[in-house]
Amino acid sequence: MHSFIPPERFFPYLTWADIQTMPDKANVVIIQPVGAIEQHGHHLPLIVDSAIGVGVLGKALAQLEPDIPAYALPNLFYGKSNEHWHFPGTITLSAQTLLAVLMEMADSIYRAGFRKLVLMNSHGGQPQVMEIAARDIHQKYGDFLVFPLFTWRVPNVAKDLISAKELELGIHAGDAETSLMLSLLPEQVKMERAVAEYPKGLPEDSLLSMEGKLPFAWLTQELSQSGTLGDPTLATKEKGDRILESLVSGWVRVIQDIYKFRQPQGN
Repeated sequence: MHSFIPPERFFPYLTWADIQTMPDKANVVIIQPVGAIEQHGHHLPLIVDSAIGVGVLGKALAQLEPDIPAYALPNLFYGKSNEHWHFPGTITLSAQTLLAVLMEMADSIYRAGFRKLVLMNSHGGQPQVMEIAARDIHQKYGDFLVFPLFTWRVPNVAKDLISAKELELGIHAGDAETSLMLSLLPEQVKMERAVAEYPKGLPEDSLLSMEGKLPFAWLTQELSQSGTLGDPTLATKEKGDRILESLVSGWVRVIQDIYKFRQPQGN
């Protein structure tokens, strides 16, 4: 049941008595991985975002110093994936439903005595929901420290291994995600089906972009027939291994920083 997560770090394997008697619960780091079940082109399975989040987190927890208390909650497999809803197999929650799930999960974690919660999101379509949830949870419980983090935003080597075009446009099932899946779940990757596809007709000589500081709203079927945005044919397991190693190192550091974190005070 724990998948990539070390069993001793898997929250559901604890008993209620373990939790009741746990020392210094205010500084125990509870991590909620949030993924998605959504299309990822012809060559990758629906589970990509969830697999990447749990894979990175599990390997980071395995490397974390044993004296830093940190536990992974079960992954939330369903996310807000309505940009992919035209492709069969995608399962999506509304933003309101996902927000409600996160808020009510946080109520339970707080009630158990914990005061540090990480929302570890691996799907690019829902970081805003994580940020809204984190702010609202902290506003509700002033001593509850909540961290809305994106799996890929820790320091990593992807920029050194992936082309500039891929870094800008290869945002879904492209080189980086495919390479990482070749490292984590190679038996589920069908490279013989991989096709490169980049969006056409993007604004030129414009401040507006598909992603970035001044984005426009889009649905995947408007940009891609295959569901891929990028070039997965460039992917290799070797690149995936290096990206994974760097993401894991970044997450070890983040968990350490959260364990030591104290809320800044303005007075």
